[in-house]
Amino acid sequence: MASYRVLIADDHPLFRQGIRSLIEKDSDIEVVGEAGDGFELLELAKKVPADLVIMDIAMPRIQGLDATREVKRLSPQMGVLILTMHNSRQYLYHAMSAGADGYLLKEDAHADLVTAIRTIQQGRFYISPLVADQVTDILVQKSRGEDLAQDALSPREREVLKMVAEGKSSKEIAELLFISTMTVQNHRANIKRKLKLRRNTDLIKYAMDKGYA
Repeated sequence: MASYRVLIADDHPLFRQGIRSLIEKDSDIEVVGEAGDGFELLELAKKVPADLVIMDIAMPRIQGLDATREVKRLSPQMGVLILTMHNSRQYLYHAMSAGADGYLLKEDAHADLVTAIRTIQQGRFYISPLVADQVTDILVQKSRGEDLAQDALSPREREVLKMVAEGKSSKEIAELLFISTMTVQNHRANIKRKLKLRRNTDLIKYAMDKGYA
């Protein structure tokens, strides 16, 4: 039987080591690569065949939710398990919107990591019991027709939007966030697409109306 191949992405080497040790207790699950940030993960995913990526949300260069979208674009069949400390509806919604196949809290990892992997391997969505009720909240909000446009922005997109509202240029934002100008421009384009805005002036007005500045 072929092993189930897993990539791990987290900016803490000791945490990656702990996750690897939990996973490799099962002989048919194999860790085939590790990455310390989102950019490194995407480069690794292009070269190393894998069935599942386990990644944190908060990582340098490219954050986990943006990396999730890119992984799904590059390889739709590859599973993504978000492993995070964030126990909140907002982050869960972002993860689901990005295309993640599971959402596991780090505090549950020791007991539930292998169960989460097996669930995704079987083609089902996994969610930590501690945040399961948040899914109901999201569905109720959608059923009421409430505006989720603002919630659709990732944490990094919110950062960029705030700086746009403050009048900073793409170059200035790139320097402050330690990312490329092109990445900032991509974030701005994604924000406008999600908020259904066309012009930069509309983006600035929206940000000011919502209190980002």
